[in-house]
Amino acid sequence: MIVKTIKYKKVEEVPVWGKSHQMTLLIYKETSKFPKGEIYGITSQLRRAASSVTANITEGFYKGSAKQLLQFLFNARGSLGEVMYFLRLSKDLGYLSLSNYNMLDKICSSVGKQLNGWIKSLKLK
Repeated sequence: MIVKTIKYKKVEEVPVWGKSHQMTLLIYKETSKFPKGEIYGITSQLRRAASSVTANITEGFYKGSAKQLLQFLFNARGSLGEVMYFLRLSKDLGYLSLSNYNMLDKICSSVGKQLNGWIKSLKLK
C-alpha cells in the first residue's frame, strides 16, 4: 500500500527519487574510471551508498505508513552523507576531478534539500 500522504502513484514520479537515481548513475559512471585496486574499496563503498539512497526512498514509499516512510528517508539521508564523504575522499585522492566532484556535490546537495523538505513535511502531518 502506498502512503496516503503521498500525491504520487509510482515512486519514479517522486522528484527526489529521480535526482538520487541520476546521482547513482553518474557515480557508477565516474567510479568505472577509478583504479582497479579500489574495486573492493572506495568504488564498492561509494556505489553501495549511492544506490542505498534511492533504494531507501523506494522501500519507504512502498511501506504503507508515513512513520515508516520517514524512517527510510532518514536512512536515505544517512547514506547520502556517506556518499558525500566518499566523493570528497575520491577527489582528495585524485580519483575524481575537481569539476566532476563539484558536479556530483551539487547533485548531492539537491538530493539532501529534497530529502529534508520531504522529512519536514511528513513531521508536520
